[in-house]
Amino acid sequence: MPDLTRAIESAGTFALGSRHVRRIGYGAMQLAGDNVFGPPRDRDEALRVLRAAVDSGVNHIDTAQYYGPDVVNELIREALHPYPADLRIVSKVAGRRDATGAFLLFDEPHQLRQGIEENLATLDTDRLAAVNLRMVDHSAPGTRFDSQLAALIQAREEGLIDGVGLSNITRDQLLRAVGQTEIVCVQNLFNLTDQGSLDVLQECTDRGIAFVPFCPLGWPRGNQNQILASPVLAAVGRRLNATPAQIALAWLLDLAPNILLIPGTRTRTHLAENLDTGRVVLDEASRAELARHFPAPQQN
Repeated sequence: MPDLTRAIESAGTFALGSRHVRRIGYGAMQLAGDNVFGPPRDRDEALRVLRAAVDSGVNHIDTAQYYGPDVVNELIREALHPYPADLRIVSKVAGRRDATGAFLLFDEPHQLRQGIEENLATLDTDRLAAVNLRMVDHSAPGTRFDSQLAALIQAREEGLIDGVGLSNITRDQLLRAVGQTEIVCVQNLFNLTDQGSLDVLQECTDRGIAFVPFCPLGWPRGNQNQILASPVLAAVGRRLNATPAQIALAWLLDLAPNILLIPGTRTRTHLAENLDTGRVVLDEASRAELARHFPAPQQN
């Protein structure tokens, strides 16, 4: 068995607001049923995965009230409460699910506040490490964006959250937000096959803001296969004694020091594989090979 705690520690830490977390965390989205709706396929295994992650040294867990809905937060509470002192739980607001599982916007300022309070209630905690404002509108940010941001700022000032985060945003939205308040983390889609948020990552790196790529191995059952089935990753992995998934995650860790990983899984086997990524060190030949086959987009 690999020493997962040592592997995680090898990846280092980065600031998530006022505290540092280990750079390999856990994203809990996949613990819900198919399409992130309904109960888990295996409830007992879901609880074991959460406990195994924390027992291995993970101290950053990502969740959302609308995962399930309610399901994932309740699993986290059942598995881990009372929470370890160093565990940082991050959630997000601005959406909810209807009875069929459809995703609906829930992003008026008072709804954002309600979303924060619902997260606190289901997780049975008085305070979250951060809450991300999940954006859908990518037009030029204006007064509506400001009012949404103000709702999270007020929650921070009242002690409900430690930090304000943003998710699924543009660089313009990030720049408008940092002009008004401290942003502790940004969570955008980013992986080898989708580097469209490179400008946001670069801005976060320059400002010392944690960047948390969601779907780091691609969308589940989607372009994930372009990563995990890539012969390039398989070849690099054979040379470095790593799996394609570990190479894809190691590439992210290697890309910028402020990247925090939250790979998700439903099984302890895949959890161990993801956490063991910390021992994988890319060499120059591997970096060049990955850059050649997965080039970064041209920046304006």
